Amino acid sequence: MATTSLQQHLREAGYDLIDGPVRNQKPLQLWLKEGFNQPELYYANILHAFNSNKKLRITKDPGLDIKDTEKNEYAFQIGITMVQEWMQSVGIPPIDFSAAISGGKKLSISYRNAITEVVPTGSLTDFLSDADFLHPNPVLLRNANRNNLLVITGLVTAEQLVAEMETDSKINSKIINALKKSASNKIEFSSTKNNTLKMVAGTGRFPVAVKANRIDFDKGKFNGLHLVTDGRDLF
Repeated sequence: MATTSLQQHLREAGYDLIDGPVRNQKPLQLWLKEGFNQPELYYANILHAFNSNKKLRITKDPGLDIKDTEKNEYAFQIGITMVQEWMQSVGIPPIDFSAAISGGKKLSISYRNAITEVVPTGSLTDFLSDADFLHPNPVLLRNANRNNLLVITGLVTAEQLVAEMETDSKINSKIINALKKSASNKIEFSSTKNNTLKMVAGTGRFPVAVKANRIDFDKGKFNGLHLVTDGRDLF
């Protein structure tokens, strides 16, 4: 993926943009990451696996402000592919843009109405330092001791994706109407310049970027948290 302002802004805060087909991330989920395998959802909430006298908190993070002026820019066909994969991941039928647009030079992606939720590190550390399993669980213990457990500690969600496509041909009302029809009028299309097509889409709030920490256990003892979403694109 190209590294531009949006991605760099997120990485500096410990987040990775989600570029996979799964967008069901939520704070305090436990994911399983074994070796070179893709992470898989393990427990819908850490409270389904661990019990502790310490309380967990999820708060809004006003310090990570994502604006729709912060964009990632891609080569045209790569960008189209990423837009189609995003549509599939949020349940929108992908559009065949090639039926209306022959090609283009570049495409940018940004997000509107983004908010960030975060689990304070101190709150989670206190919880795990005091935690026990809900019941005897040898598989969970094995994964804990092998440091295979990831916990979602931050999540950026947005309401709309905005894609601006610089095309090789002039964008006219015929092209816009054809795209609106193919999207059953559920996606907004407009032309900002003669050869630039703008698409705004969203079906409710969806995950954009995720922060995750590996839970370090040593022989059954909690040993700390280690950030893993610092540019590794696990999700």
